[in-house]
Amino acid sequence: MHKVVVAVGSTNPVKIAAVRNVLSRIYDYVEVVGVKVSSGVSDQPLSIDETIIGAINRAKRARDKIDADLGVGIEAGLVRTPHTLSGYIDVQYCAIVDRRGLITLGHGPGFEYPPCVVERILAEGRTAGDVFEELTGIREIGRKIGAIGYLSGGLMDRTKLSEIAVLMAMIPRLNRELYGI
Repeated sequence: MHKVVVAVGSTNPVKIAAVRNVLSRIYDYVEVVGVKVSSGVSDQPLSIDETIIGAINRAKRARDKIDADLGVGIEAGLVRTPHTLSGYIDVQYCAIVDRRGLITLGHGPGFEYPPCVVERILAEGRTAGDVFEELTGIREIGRKIGAIGYLSGGLMDRTKLSEIAVLMAMIPRLNRELYGI
């Protein structure tokens, strides 16, 4: 069996672990490498489109940089959502690109930030990670438990949240005949 080389468009250990955790259950031999690339979007995406474009850019740029079998990009963004307290929900999108250029997408569950966090992000142009770092006192929270880990009291962490997005992006690849790929 051949080894599947996967380039993750980030050096964030949470994203790398999430990809490794999911793909090692799918492939017999997988090597997951974190690659520093630009998302090509703002540091704090504020729409579905911007978040997806960031994930796709990360996946393509990482795969191209090391000529991997698969490139994976994970991008979290705030998505305008009516009937919420803050008006936004955080959603992580995952894009996976292969050597043929085929892109598959998925996203994880969404959750709402406290209104005071969203207000600071929008008014001050800051990232959620920066605001949550100040709020919680947890340095580099996005490279650890993430906002979800803090807000859920440890019931879910950012790795698990990212794993769901990765698995959802793999669904068409796990069912190629149904998706015609």
